[in-house]
Amino acid sequence: MAKFMWEGKTRVGGTTAGEIEAPNEAFVIAQLRRQQIVPVKVKQKPRDLSIKLPWRRGKVSRRELAIFTRQFATMIDAGLPLVQCLDILGMQQENQGFKQVILKVKEDVETGSTFADALGKHPIVFDELFVNLVAAGEVGGILDTILARLAAYIEKAMKLAKQIKSAMVYPSTILAVALIVTTVLLVYVIPIFGEMFSDFGQDLPAPTLVVLAVSAYTRKYFLVGVAAIVLMVLGIRWYYKQEDGRRRIDRLLLRMPVLGDLIRKIAVARFARTLGTMVSSGVPILESMDIVAKSAGNKIIEEAVVRARASISEGKTIADPLAESKVFPVMVTQMVAVGEATGALDAMLNKIADFYDDEVDSAVGALTSLLEPMLMIFLGVVIGGLVIAMYLPIFKLAGVVGG
Repeated sequence: MAKFMWEGKTRVGGTTAGEIEAPNEAFVIAQLRRQQIVPVKVKQKPRDLSIKLPWRRGKVSRRELAIFTRQFATMIDAGLPLVQCLDILGMQQENQGFKQVILKVKEDVETGSTFADALGKHPIVFDELFVNLVAAGEVGGILDTILARLAAYIEKAMKLAKQIKSAMVYPSTILAVALIVTTVLLVYVIPIFGEMFSDFGQDLPAPTLVVLAVSAYTRKYFLVGVAAIVLMVLGIRWYYKQEDGRRRIDRLLLRMPVLGDLIRKIAVARFARTLGTMVSSGVPILESMDIVAKSAGNKIIEEAVVRARASISEGKTIADPLAESKVFPVMVTQMVAVGEATGALDAMLNKIADFYDDEVDSAVGALTSLLEPMLMIFLGVVIGGLVIAMYLPIFKLAGVVGG
């Protein structure tokens, strides 16, 4: 069957669009009319000749999830039935894995399952936060509002992740290029100079001797060095998966200059945004704290949230255990305390999240500004030093010949 792109008007006058698989155009029009949609435009979609990479098949990106959630909220708000929304959104998905998930959710809803329970069967796509918020929206009859909040949450989380990635791309690229250039010089270029210098018949300068020795060592043990780096990375990853190892590494990361401050601000922004979204959506506070702890991204932050949850279960406040952890800034704990006292905890948490989103943006800019000159100095010292060391004997020989 072919794919058809369509546009139409809903019974309330809104405009909607999507894709559907059908044998012909007449079948598409009939199907839309059964769904109480007046067809405006129906067109066969060109065949997709692009190559699908096997490791990408079925994977759902945050962007795809955000678009799905935003469109879902708009369609529910427009008065379309839940099953019809799932059918339309499923059919228009280009990601075949995501499409199958949405259509399976639709089947479960049609057979009597709640929307939240149907989503919960696909934890890889719809996490615990998503499912719990949808459940709260179903119970409260505000599913469109909850979905809009979820879409905003995912979009802001994507923006935060993009800021972090953009800060890391430049230094990572420079370091990778520097490593490749240095390796090529040591393994291929410098040995050529070494053979040429062996015919000089004079003592070589100390820097040149050092570089030639490093080059010989690198050529001899290059594969051993690569294997050692790979084993070290795998070892660190294994250690981080252990409870105690993750705690030690996360504590060390928080104590690092500049980077530690950035990690703390990211964690605080994520904590405030997640908890604020859940509290404002009516999810019980203990359940919210469980989900917030799991999504903290740092073991030290996670343990502080777990202690705060235990405090709440004993009838105490959230702010006190957060302050005792020494992880959360004083401003955050004081604003949380004010929010608890005034009954506006969700609004206060969202203000904290907005503030720390801006703080992360500033911290990323400061980190990039700090790294740029450091990387330039590193490149100048390492690569420039190698080049100068190789030309010193030539300068020396030119001085002897000129004399």
